[in-house]
Amino acid sequence: MPKPIARTPRRSNSAVHAYPDLKLLDRFADEQVIRRVLPNGLTLLIKPDSRAPIASVQVWVKTGSIHESTDLGAGLSHYLEHMLFKGTRAPRPRSARQISEQVQTHGGTINAYTTFDRTVYYIDLPGEHAPLALDILSGMVLRPSLDKTEAEKERDVILREIAMGEDDPDQRLAQALFSTAFRQHPYAHPIIGHRELFAAVTHERLLHYYRTRYVPANMVVIVAGDVVPGEIESLVAQHFGTAAPQPLAPVYVPAEPPQLAPRHWEEYADVELTRAGIAWAIPGLAHADTPALNLLALLLGGGDSSILWQSIREKKGLVHSIDTTSWNPGSNGLFYIAYTCDAAKREPAIAAILAELERVKRKPPSPAQLRKAIRQLVVGEINTRKTVSGQASRLGAAEVVVGDLAFSQSYFARLAALRPADIQQAAARYLVAQSSSTVSLNPKSARADEASAGLAAAPKRAQKSRAKSAVANAAPQPFQSLTLSNGARLLLRPDHSLPNVHLRLCGLGGGLYEPADRRGATSLLATLLTKDTQRNTAAQVAQRIEEVGGSFYPMSGNNAFGLALEVLPGDLPLAHQLLADAILRPAFLQSTLKQERAAQIAALQDDNDNPVSFGLRQLRRHFFGAHPLAIGPNGEEHALARITTHDLAELHARLTSPANLVFVATGDFEPRAMEKAARKLLGQIPDGSTAPAAPPFTGPSKAAAFKETQPQAQAVVFEAYPAPSIREDAFFVSEVMDELFSGMSSRLFERVREKLALAYYVRSSRVIGTDASMFYFYAGTEPGKEAAVLREIQAEIARVARGAVTSAELARCKTRLKAGHRMGLQTNSQRALQAALNTLYDRPADDTEDYAQRIDSVTRAELSAFAKKYLRPTQRLQLTLSP
Repeated sequence: MPKPIARTPRRSNSAVHAYPDLKLLDRFADEQVIRRVLPNGLTLLIKPDSRAPIASVQVWVKTGSIHESTDLGAGLSHYLEHMLFKGTRAPRPRSARQISEQVQTHGGTINAYTTFDRTVYYIDLPGEHAPLALDILSGMVLRPSLDKTEAEKERDVILREIAMGEDDPDQRLAQALFSTAFRQHPYAHPIIGHRELFAAVTHERLLHYYRTRYVPANMVVIVAGDVVPGEIESLVAQHFGTAAPQPLAPVYVPAEPPQLAPRHWEEYADVELTRAGIAWAIPGLAHADTPALNLLALLLGGGDSSILWQSIREKKGLVHSIDTTSWNPGSNGLFYIAYTCDAAKREPAIAAILAELERVKRKPPSPAQLRKAIRQLVVGEINTRKTVSGQASRLGAAEVVVGDLAFSQSYFARLAALRPADIQQAAARYLVAQSSSTVSLNPKSARADEASAGLAAAPKRAQKSRAKSAVANAAPQPFQSLTLSNGARLLLRPDHSLPNVHLRLCGLGGGLYEPADRRGATSLLATLLTKDTQRNTAAQVAQRIEEVGGSFYPMSGNNAFGLALEVLPGDLPLAHQLLADAILRPAFLQSTLKQERAAQIAALQDDNDNPVSFGLRQLRRHFFGAHPLAIGPNGEEHALARITTHDLAELHARLTSPANLVFVATGDFEPRAMEKAARKLLGQIPDGSTAPAAPPFTGPSKAAAFKETQPQAQAVVFEAYPAPSIREDAFFVSEVMDELFSGMSSRLFERVREKLALAYYVRSSRVIGTDASMFYFYAGTEPGKEAAVLREIQAEIARVARGAVTSAELARCKTRLKAGHRMGLQTNSQRALQAALNTLYDRPADDTEDYAQRIDSVTRAELSAFAKKYLRPTQRLQLTLSP
């Protein structure tokens, strides 16, 4: 292990002077955290916080995939996480359904996750129901049923989860990185397990792992929020303290030997962009050099203003995105630079990255750069305390991962002691070729291009992993488009590269098709279509799709609604049946309506706590007036309260008219069989009329300014203008215009935030409709500075109207938009959604080339004309939301 370069942790007066943001953390130095160790070895942490009547109850089990010993790589920790939700034993037995129902009934949410070194179960709910959460979680971790039949069923679910995970290129690249960078350490193995090893796990081995690792001395119970500490201590003693103490056998975790030579991995697959990165071995979280490495990561790739983003992306245009991470949770870690780019730019990009690193090694960062990075870390530390869930998670990490609840204080003291030269030395010491691992996942077309250019072939390991059948290697075909005799449209795009199929049925919907006093009905309708049918209850529908590892969910927005299913190819009959039942035989039960309506109203109420969300709701009302876009897709509380099951049945009959529907299938399927199944479904849907009934919109009747108040610390300003609908050609100009005004590299942000310090955030956005749209700006500022921010927004609009947008600005906007569009079409679900919406909006289903051409055709003159036509003072509406 290299000797540390950081000095003795202390926060001197000079350090505070150099980094004044550190003083923001002083208020947390004496925060109350109660720590108790029960006689059986279990640790209890309590963090009272009465700012909101909410509590987070978490159980951290100090076992993860690196602790699986002789079963290393089998995914036992993740398997147990799934199984503990299947039910509990006496004295308080609960079924899986009872667990979820009781949590939901008491206004809570329950979930869990597994990492390399821990498994965490948590319930967030109103504080008065914390006793229930402790009761449920204690049963799950100390008295799980672990039924053999359920275990066999869950094995199939996880096997499907493993297979479906292969559909994510980022996940594939991440696993390649870990298996390349680590040869001895268990980090080399996926948390979920290798398919072959997991499939061989027996029920007896699962039970043995549970009995040896789920012992009280290996558990930490954390309760944060609006609770009474004494009551919590008593309840934890009652529910957890009665478990008998048990020995905890040590687990051998092999250390990773020093890396002596660079490593490389590359693969070619059915992807459209290259994903690549380079990583270096670094020490773990407790090492004295960690603060310097964390600061180095922020300086290099922590945001749009970072060194690599500005150099490699903005100036050289070699990547679409780039970021840096210093990942070091245990005894070993990785310093990782990740980027996406066009395949032909992969090698120039890595060369440019390495050149920038050499500059950092030769020249230390400036004090201003260090101050910025430390501020980012301070803000991140503050953000962990925003919610009780975040506070509980922070305590868990300190106790379980670091073993020191005061780690945060010592960590920031070490940060404050750093000099610019320390960052330079960290780069020189760790970012060296011999400890590097380079990985990339590239489009298949790039391999042919490299071969023709005489480049070296991919390593044998990568070639072996690409050995597939001719069918699997076949390039995805364009969408096959059919219009049935009843007007329904069918889009098919076979892609046999991965065992995954996505089905989506969409139609026009939203406010334009809802009664004026029933806004939000489309969202409720979409949700209820995934619930009860004449054949199955909502619980049965969920069980059937989840037991095969699939997903079934609704979608709704301003202009459209739909249903989506994702399964493995062998489960297509089930997917077709569930979709047919949802569309042809929905039940619309009053009990389900009541439950889902309450959830939709709760979401609206939650939005009201966010000043931007609240302000946008008010802005829409003022701007659109009687037009349906005045109300968001989730409607309004009073309108939702009126909606009946009869209303939903009537809306369903209108919106599911065949001529209004688009059926899309993407993934691994046989086209003729899919077409046959789709024709059967669409042919059974009764004909009807889906006509919008809404007044035309011509923009605000006059320029206006509104002021409202809300209990908050910041002020938020909005400025809105009419904009072209999604069906107009000028929509693509608005795409570029929105990009121009947004992001940390925009002129608006640079002046308002960086130069004048008038706002915390400032950007533009849109509310987009099929017949009308709104282009708006918003910014968060200090009370008293609202008018100054609005003047700067208007000045930026005037600059664009004068034609002062530079060629470089316009080129950057186009590059970002085109890359973002392409990156958004890499999975079957994304392709299906985009194709469906494009078809509904009378655009090409395959629109990648069309979109790129339309964006490329936008000129500076068109931006100027857009500003003069749409962003005029005579049709401007302002809203100021102040404390």
